[in-house]
Formats: sequence, structure tokens, C-alpha cells
Amino acid sequence: MLAARTATCLTARGATRAIVVAGQRQGPVQAVRRRDKTSVRGIQSVAQTDRDTITRLLYSIGTKREVERHLRIFSSSSHPSQPAKFAVVKVGGAVLSDLDELALSLSFLYRVGLYPVVLHGAGPQLNDIMEREGVVPDYIDGIRVTDAKTLQIARRVFLEENLKIVSALEKLGTRARPITSGVFTAEYLDKEKYKLVGKITKVDKRPIEASIRAGALPILTSLAESADGQILNVNADIAAGELAKELEPMKIVFLNEKGGLFHGVTGEKLDVINLDEEYDTLMKEPWVKYGTKLKLREFKELLDHLPRSSSVAVISASSLQKELFTDSGAGTLIRRGYKLFKHDNIEKIGADRFRQVVHDRDPEVLAGFQSVTGVLSDLKKTPYSVYGDEPLDVVAIVSHPEGEVPVMTKMLSSRGGVLNNVVDNVFTAIKKDHRKLFWTAPADDENRSWHFERADGSFTRAGKSLFWYGVQDIAEVERIIKDFEAKGRIERSFLPVGPSAPPHRLVITPTGTRAFSTMAGRSLSNLPGSSRGYATAAAPTPSTEPKQLGLIGARGFTGQALTTLLSAHPHLHLSHVSSRQLAGYPLDGYTKTPVTYSNLSPQDVEGLEKSGEVDAWVMALPNGVCKPFVDAIDRGAKERKTGEGSVVVDLSADYRFEKGWTYGLPELYGRDIIRCSKRISNPGCYATSAQLLIAPLVDHIKPGTLPTVFGLSGYSGAGTVMAKDADGRPISVPKVTPESLGRGIKVYSLTDHIHEREAGYHLSQLLKDTPGSAIKIAFIPAVTPWFSGILSTVSIPLKGKMTAKEVVQLFEKKYAGEGLIKIQKAVPELKDVECKHSWTVGGFQVHSDGDRVVIVGGLDNLLKGAATQCLQNLNLALGYDEFAGIPLD
Repeated sequence: MLAARTATCLTARGATRAIVVAGQRQGPVQAVRRRDKTSVRGIQSVAQTDRDTITRLLYSIGTKREVERHLRIFSSSSHPSQPAKFAVVKVGGAVLSDLDELALSLSFLYRVGLYPVVLHGAGPQLNDIMEREGVVPDYIDGIRVTDAKTLQIARRVFLEENLKIVSALEKLGTRARPITSGVFTAEYLDKEKYKLVGKITKVDKRPIEASIRAGALPILTSLAESADGQILNVNADIAAGELAKELEPMKIVFLNEKGGLFHGVTGEKLDVINLDEEYDTLMKEPWVKYGTKLKLREFKELLDHLPRSSSVAVISASSLQKELFTDSGAGTLIRRGYKLFKHDNIEKIGADRFRQVVHDRDPEVLAGFQSVTGVLSDLKKTPYSVYGDEPLDVVAIVSHPEGEVPVMTKMLSSRGGVLNNVVDNVFTAIKKDHRKLFWTAPADDENRSWHFERADGSFTRAGKSLFWYGVQDIAEVERIIKDFEAKGRIERSFLPVGPSAPPHRLVITPTGTRAFSTMAGRSLSNLPGSSRGYATAAAPTPSTEPKQLGLIGARGFTGQALTTLLSAHPHLHLSHVSSRQLAGYPLDGYTKTPVTYSNLSPQDVEGLEKSGEVDAWVMALPNGVCKPFVDAIDRGAKERKTGEGSVVVDLSADYRFEKGWTYGLPELYGRDIIRCSKRISNPGCYATSAQLLIAPLVDHIKPGTLPTVFGLSGYSGAGTVMAKDADGRPISVPKVTPESLGRGIKVYSLTDHIHEREAGYHLSQLLKDTPGSAIKIAFIPAVTPWFSGILSTVSIPLKGKMTAKEVVQLFEKKYAGEGLIKIQKAVPELKDVECKHSWTVGGFQVHSDGDRVVIVGGLDNLLKGAATQCLQNLNLALGYDEFAGIPLD
């Protein structure tokens, strides 16, 4: 949002400025006619400077070419006859709590001549007012039952929130028009059941288009009228969908406070959802909850009525520019998509269709350096696979002679293929099939950053960059390139491996722009200022050496979360995954290479350790089960012929009090000791949060008293049991379900929980004032109906009076610079910790007597409470960057 905030400095120049209508700049009709030609030119010049300055600010979030391409596409999407074709932006009620951020984002678009159609909800605001007025909200099937009293309040709230948005925009110099009626016509959804709730039957876009033609952003509510004039309440998401069906805009954006949709187990943001391929599977996932299912159904119904190229983006208000003006986007992109294909010859997709794609998109052909016939002739030289999607928005060719390293010779994409992330989907499919891959791209390719992000290494020579993944040793890279050149699979320009040579000629396409391309072809000029050398040479610290990991006990929720994290780790690779119940089945959620579950015995583990095939082991087993495997690793390490023995991280409680094992909580007990350790016990989820809550205050606890922690955990923390899906495959299901809890909570282990002893035992090491003393804590856990996430409240008696400000300062000092710890003023809620990799603390309050402090902290029990912390410990012990493979929240 730096660009958006900076842009507000440009907006206080009054209302007499040039106006952009549907991508075409026009002067303000009244004001311009009264001025002479010099004044007119002056006004237009100021407005153009305004636009140019803000466009340059956009370069801070993406490359210049990215930004200019998207601006060009969006500006050309509308026409004065149809000015509302750019975007429909639905603003969730929760987003309105940060109105300044929203206004900045929308004003930014206005300043570059783009006019989104904005429709907002007001659910949280409506609930607050209803509660104050003593009206109890009533829902049936997720739909708000709207009686006359509720509608009266809703209408008032909608009008107030609408005017707040308009006023916030006008303060920034952005013209906006409130449109609170006249757009939606509706009939009763079910008068007996839902009362005054409407089902939209008609959308009148004339008020919207009139607003844009007048140079104002249209700001809509979701209220509708029946044929006889009765006002009806309509869910804002549904109203936005109906609006999008009518307008068919280029972009459909839903703003929410989370900034996207998130995986319910790993906490990772879902970048892209292809409904054709993933909808049925997602709807069966246990972590996809009711609200998310409802959203997915609505998105699917919406996209089923729109052209297949349409998509929905779910993002935060602060990320609006990044979503619109960069290829990587910002939130979650939902699209119908097409199922991807893979064929062994072009005849299966139609040779004529393939020829047309090459003719229209291949930069080598467009520049005259190669003919379509030449491209087809080159295909016949080696076995190859062609990847793509059904409409051929993206077509890729991978040459793979038997026994040789594959080369991606073509990656040809349409504009839609880039905007809708089809390119990434195709590349992911290629990566699943090939553990190693080389490809080239012009040094001045407008999507150069895309290649760097997906490569393990690269260097540039003679105006072209060579990229690869799956190879870490520079000697092997040189050997592979020599083989390529000897067999004519790439041109002779990349040896010896090293810095760039002087550039050769520049390829310019007839249009002056470059298509998205990756090809092994002719020499192209180097990008000015670019001197990126060999990228995968290992620095002394941290290490980038690839290593192999064995995972014992992978079927539970923690094992699944860790598997997903490892899938994105740049250096650590899963080689063995053991589960007695799932042996023989493929491992889901790991995309680097296909892995099949095995059932490793302690003897098998000993043999693997002895042979040196595994560099690290993770024990994701129940308490009391992993000792035979650890003993087997110890025996195998003694006879290991190469290198040192493996690192072992145990997720159970078995070794948390064991001498010779390191307790792996880096934020409290140090990183150096973990870096030197081969045996690491991963802390418990509750114990992690409890220790982080108490640690800054260990020397301030009143002697003879107990800090008391009350913890609420999602039901995933209770573990899993085995079941079978519809196809008879064993699956893990929650041991405790929301239904079994009766939608309440269940308190258990009221005393002597193992985390009491664990937290007190290790916290005692931190005492400075009374070394050698022991800390004891009281801990009461409860299981809840949500899936994952722990919220812990601690009450600590103080030995001396303190203020809340002093307590906060202790926490800020203790956790300064910690990447996975967040300190906030507000009491952490579930949304602050669920699916997050960090620990969050807040709500610091001291009793009026100053002798007791209450603090709330939380984490996701499957992530920072288990898998994320495990990966921290693995990274440190193996010499990697501590946060490698961990998305920082």
C-alpha cells in the first residue's frame, strides 16, 4: 500500500481535473468550456502527470512491464457504450472497519483512470446495532431472517455505511456516487421462511453506467425492490454475483479481512483454485468448513454463468493493486479452469491448432528467426511431451530423450493464460513429471522474475538466461550443458558456466512487445544492468545443500501439515514416508516428486541410516511409540560409512525431559544449541504457547504462587482415527468432532497435564534472580468445535506492582526481531492464529491493584505448535536458513 498512500499526496487539487471515462481521458465538461485553450491544456497536463506519477508508483509492487501490460489491458476493456467492464469489487462488512485502507485502494484505481463498480455489505455493523437495540439475529441455512424491524435497521445501516465510503473517497479527491436503490429488482426468496429476503430477478446497469460516464465511482448496497416497491434484503455476496453476471467484467474481486482463502490444516494461502479440477475434492475435505463451502458454491454458480476466462479474486483491501497489476497476484484466485492435458505428440491436440499457437505467440517466429515449419521439424528430433489446457491458453513442450535430462523448449501463453495463472498450473504439472529440468529465456523477457522464482539456479550469457531446477552441483550443471551442446539440444553459448558474455542482437516482435516465452532458440540481447551469475553456489551459511528426510507416522494432521510445508522447501526433500495403514498408497499434498507410503520397521530404518540414504528423520508418532525407531537410528549411525549420523526430531513427549536431547523452542532457549544437535524434541503445542506467555515475566512471578493457564484448542489437537473413504482407501478422520462436543467445549485433564510439567521444567532454566529454583504452573485445557488453533489465557500473580505498559515493554524486549512472534494490543482471536505460522500475543491487562497480569496468546496447534516448529528445528540442525520453507505470516 506504499504506492496507494503516496498517491494521496496527489489528490488535493480540487474537483477541476481531467476525467477518464472507460479508459479514454476527457476534460470536465462544465469547467473546461469556460477556460481558454491554454487552461484546458494545463488541466489535462496536470491530470496526465497525476496518472503518470501514480503509474510509476505501481512499479514498486511489480515490474514496469507487468504494470503497463495490465493497465493497457484494463484500460482497453471498457468503452463509452459499456463503461462498467473493468471490475466488480465486493467489499465485506468486516473490511469497512478499516475504511481508510479501502478508500486509498479505490482512489488509486480512480487516479489511473479505472472505474470499479463497488458493492458493499454491512453484516458485522448490522449485528452490532441489532444487539444494542435488543434484536436477536436469526439465521436459517446461513440466511438472515429479515422481519420488518430487522429490515428497518438494515436499511439504516446500509445507508450509513454507503455514505461513509463515499465521504472517505471524496476526502481523497475521488468522485463517488452513492447508489442505494434502482439497480436490483427482486422477488421474495421464501416469504414464509425468510420473510423480507429477496432473490434478484433483474439488474439495471443504467445507474451504474451513468455514474461512470459522469466520472464518479458507483458505490452500491445490496438492497433490492420488489415489483410493487417493497424493499428486500439480499446477501451482498449473492448481489455481487448477480451484478457480475450482468456486467461480465474483466475482474471480480471479493475483499475480506483475511486476504484470501486458506488451507485449513497447513494454514497456507490457497493461491489458485481451479473449480473444474478441485471443486468436488475440496467440498469433501474435513477442513473446508460450512462458511467456506458456501463461498465456494457461490463462486462456482457465478463462474458457471460467465465466460470461462472469468475469475474471482479473494484478497484484502491493501492488496488490491498487487492483485490487479502483477502476474503473481495477492490473494486467492478462483477460476473454472480447464483440465490440463499431457500428450506425447501434437496430433492429439490438433496439429493445425498447435501451428496457430506457434504462429501467433512464439517470439522466435514473430521476429523471423525461425519458421513454424522449423519448429515442427525440431519437435521430431527427440521424444517430447506437450502440456497445456483445453483452450490452449498455455502450451509447453518438454524434450526428454530416454536417459537424458529434460529441456523445456517452449512455454507459449496467451494473455488469459498469464492473467489466470494457467502458466503456473502447467509448470506445476511439468514439475511433477520431471525431477530435473532446464530451460532458457531471453534476458529481456518481460516475465523474467517468473523464471527466477521457479529455478534453483541460473546464469545469463549472450543475451539469454539458462534456468534449471533439481541440480545443485555446479560440476553436474556443466556436464549436463556439455551434453546438451554436443547433441544440439541447446545452442552453443553457455559454456563455460559463469558470468554473462557481451550481448548479441535484440529480438523485437512486430508489435514491439514480447510474448510470455521460454524457449531454446537464438541469441537475444542481455537485459541492461542484469548480471545475475550462477545462482545455486552454496554460501558458507546458510547451507543450500539438498538433503533427504524420512517421516515416520505421516497419516495424522501434523504429518499432513509437515508434508505440505516440505513440498515448498527449497532444499529438503521427502524420500521415505512411513504409515502402517497407508502403505502402498500415494502420498497426497507433496508436489516435488511422487512418493508412496511404506511401512518401515525399525530394522528398515536402521538399514537406511547405515547406508546414509537419509539425512534427517521426523518421528510423528503417538507418545511412547518411537523409542524402537530412535534406537535403530542410533545403531545405524554407529556403522554409517559416509558423513555423520542423521538428525532426529521427535514430535511426541517422549524425549522432552531426556538428557542428551535438545528442547527445540528457538525463541526461548537459543538457536546455537539446536544447530549443534542431532537429537531434538519438539515442544508440545499448549506448552509452546504457555512458555512464550510466561517467559518474559519469569523473574516477576510472586513467590509461592502459580501462573494459571487456561487453553482452548481446536479439535484437531485430539488426534485422528482411521476410517475409509467411498473408494475404500484408508483415511484419517478427527477423533473428536464438533458434533460430539454438542457445539460446546470440553474441559479435560483438570490437573497434572503433562504440559504443566513440561512448561515449568523448561521455564525454570530462564530464572536469573533465583537460579536453581523451579517454576510450577497450573494448566487447564479444553477442546473446542473449531478445527485448529489454540488460544491460551494466563493469569500471573506479580511480586511487585507493574503497569500494562511495562509488561508490554518486557515482551517487546524479549521477542525483538523474532520472525514468528507477533505482539499486538488487542486480545488475539481465532482469526489471528488459525492457519498462521506464528505465535500472537496481546490483550495485556493488569489488575487495578497492579499485582496480577492477564495476557492472551495463541498459535495454530498444527503449525507453530507442531509442523512449523519442527521445520524451524530441522532447518537449524541441518544448517539451512531457519525459516526456509516457512511462509512468514
